Amino acid sequence: MSDNIGRPGHGHAVPDDEAILADIGRFLDELDPPPDDLVQRVQFALELENLDVEVARWERLDELAGVRSTATGTITFTVSDLTVMINLTKIGKTHRIDGWLAPAGEYDVEVRVADHGTFATATDEGGRFVLERVPCGTTQILVHLGAGPHRRTVVTPTVVL
Repeated sequence: MSDNIGRPGHGHAVPDDEAILADIGRFLDELDPPPDDLVQRVQFALELENLDVEVARWERLDELAGVRSTATGTITFTVSDLTVMINLTKIGKTHRIDGWLAPAGEYDVEVRVADHGTFATATDEGGRFVLERVPCGTTQILVHLGAGPHRRTVVTPTVVL
């Protein structure tokens, strides 16, 4: 066998890497294009860049398909010592968010919705909160724990309501 098999000019053409990558790019654009609001979502996430926050992770996702869903469902987020569970209920063109934090306690909660601002509330002593008429859009929940110099903020990954 020859070591020249598959090399240009030796009987077998080697596809141009740039042409292959261009074909793959076109293929991905057709089958799984980036969301139209991708730039907006990145900018929304970067707004928290100067805050000292801990990012919670998805723990469980019921009924919601990815982060681009209009369905009703329950999502649970966790970080080292805090669990945030929310139930989303679509009501007309808005959502109701019922939330529970564990361990229970009184915390400040903010729900950020891109292009709609921030909706603030506080939990009761049992760690429960409710926000009604939350508009659709790229959404994050911030939970503020403690006070003064020991205050810390936990933020959830974005969810598109």
